[in-house]
Amino acid sequence: MRTMGAAFAITAFFALSACVKPLYSWGRYEDLIFEMYIKPGVADPVTQTAKLREDIEKASAEGKAVPPGVHAHLAYLYYQQGDLGAMREEFLLERTLFPESAVFIDGVLERLNRKAAEG
Repeated sequence: MRTMGAAFAITAFFALSACVKPLYSWGRYEDLIFEMYIKPGVADPVTQTAKLREDIEKASAEGKAVPPGVHAHLAYLYYQQGDLGAMREEFLLERTLFPESAVFIDGVLERLNRKAAEG
């Protein structure tokens, strides 16, 4: 009887876990991060930006959320391209979507503001 109950519990676990949908739409985010940090010089910021924008738009069209860090990474890519307006916009969007990132995002923006003020 105990074996049958365990078998039922295991079967139920796997049946229910198959129904769980992913929380985020990861797209190519993990591959892009890997490429950027493991293969420096191979990852072109313009190409990475286009791929992330495409993934964000696809997730939005499907009604899915992108994971934490996507907008912050996109902000960094914009920074590398010299587009400080788009960078700031993406950092603020990351902070809005993921309030737990506020301390980090605010610190980054504060340092950038200080650097800009110093000339």
